[in-house]
Amino acid sequence: MSSNDRTQAPAWVATLGAIGIVYGDIGTSPLYAVQQCFNRSFGLAPTETNLLGILSLIFWSLFLIIAVKYVLIIMRADNRGEGGSLALVAMMRRLEKGSRWRGLLIAIGILGTALFYCDAMITPAISVLSAIEGLQVATPMFDPYVVPIALAVLLGLFLIQSHGTAAMGRLFGPIMVVWFLVIAALGAFHIQDHPDVLAAIDPRHALFFAMENGWFAFAALGAVVLVVTGGEALYVDMGHFGKRPIRLAWFGLVLPSLLINYFGQGALILKDPSAIHNPFFLMVPSAFLYPLVGLATLATVIASQAVISGVFSLTNQAIRLGFSPRFEVRYTSYQTVGQIYMPQVNWMLMVAVALLVIGFRSSDNLGAAYGIAVTGTMVTTTILACVVALHRWNWPAPVTYAVFGFFLTIDLVYFAANSLKIAHGGWVPLLVAVATYIVISTWIRGRAILLDRLREESMDLDAFVASIRPGLPERIEGTAVYMARDDADVPHALLHNLKHNHVMHERVVLLTVLPDNDPVVSNDERVEVEIYPKRIYRVKVRYGFKEELDVPAALRLCARHGLEIDPQFTSFFVGRVTLVPSDRPHMPRWRRALFFSLARNARSVTDFFHIPPNRVVEMGAQIAL
Repeated sequence: MSSNDRTQAPAWVATLGAIGIVYGDIGTSPLYAVQQCFNRSFGLAPTETNLLGILSLIFWSLFLIIAVKYVLIIMRADNRGEGGSLALVAMMRRLEKGSRWRGLLIAIGILGTALFYCDAMITPAISVLSAIEGLQVATPMFDPYVVPIALAVLLGLFLIQSHGTAAMGRLFGPIMVVWFLVIAALGAFHIQDHPDVLAAIDPRHALFFAMENGWFAFAALGAVVLVVTGGEALYVDMGHFGKRPIRLAWFGLVLPSLLINYFGQGALILKDPSAIHNPFFLMVPSAFLYPLVGLATLATVIASQAVISGVFSLTNQAIRLGFSPRFEVRYTSYQTVGQIYMPQVNWMLMVAVALLVIGFRSSDNLGAAYGIAVTGTMVTTTILACVVALHRWNWPAPVTYAVFGFFLTIDLVYFAANSLKIAHGGWVPLLVAVATYIVISTWIRGRAILLDRLREESMDLDAFVASIRPGLPERIEGTAVYMARDDADVPHALLHNLKHNHVMHERVVLLTVLPDNDPVVSNDERVEVEIYPKRIYRVKVRYGFKEELDVPAALRLCARHGLEIDPQFTSFFVGRVTLVPSDRPHMPRWRRALFFSLARNARSVTDFFHIPPNRVVEMGAQIAL
């Protein structure tokens, strides 16, 4: 289904969906955030001063970073309704090519994308582990089984991905509504014991906390940032629900529920400092502990589902923008845009999550790794959004630098605090981010070199048309479609066909699929047909980076332009390039080997563009790189 066919859901349905999908990650942060703030490594005692300081930092982090920065400002930086780091990168590509900052900004966007992948690896691991750890509150008997149970839950989650989220999606919203109401009720119940915790709204408590604890307060910021995990999900999932439903859900339910629960945990710790080892599950009477563990597990599965779906969506966008090799994409819903399943990506992510669970074994240990990914992504988003405010919104420069400079300072402080934990697990997301960045940048560089080499050995289309004479070459009946990478040159497959078979079809269509910087392209703008002499046609097909590629469907649209094409009676000629090492490589040998491996494992053009396999003819060529 084309993205053009999507329908506008009622506001309440979209708001319910936003609660279920968008806020799963940030909504499960109370499971571990306060506990992490008083981690033994910070040396902070759960005194009243420290608690009020931590709660004040939590309140103002949620308000400034999520409510003001993301919900009210960053969400304005949409690419025709779509958000996320790659949507920002698409906007960066529209800057003038001569701009000295253009390449750097795109690199920052790619780094942000790499960090989001790290976030997506850690979120399922830390969320599910923290939920299952609630069993330890009931009895230490469950201690040896926390990791196996978490692995079993995660395995089940990844196994059901191939069925799509359509059926589960209808349950996500109601379950998360129940979750937020329950955590708010638990928080309210304990706040009545110590209502003075509400004084933490005063930012002076955060200031006093910092002045009194100094270095230890700075280190604790690395845990406080866990309350804003999922902030990027607001932006990435904006295209699925729209800005208004996300904002209504945040201010109407999510933010109040989170704050009430955090303050409730603080009140419980003031009453019983020993509760600091797991304040969330100790909020509930023992008779209701197991139901809460079950509800928390459901909530964390939903949070995990949200980031897994986000990885599929982000990878699909990266493929369309030319930042990733082609992977298999299965569309799991004909009614809902963006519901896709990518088998290879799913299994790679599953292995990464399982290794994190086995390697770290507890949510406490994973907390050190989580913050680096979250804060790094926030930094890149703030920088790119600042450029959008200058060049797209036309904000005055002093206002732009003041607003985004303020938020960037907060992001950098949080990132610096998390950098203290690099030796204790923070190196994992950094290593993954660097590796992902190298893969993406290698693919971009390798494709650019490959296209340059293909152009060197190609022929100008106008010169080719002029060279055709009556009877030379011989024309045979039918229509031939040649997939062309460039819209100015003759495809290699056509030149090789003439070289070996000395014939050309009666009608020749040179087809170029052009990825668009916008997420959606209307059918009226999708196809452009240029008519050349001697029954040669140049067809350009544009697709947004959020759309399903379907070449046969696009060719049927050519009828509007006077070119009737029936894909079932058309031969598709596809060039198959075999890469071989050159004596003078254009990139380091290790990087060239990586590019060769990526190219060999990329999905075939036939499958990717949904071309009927029985109508395809492949023409091979060797290119030395």
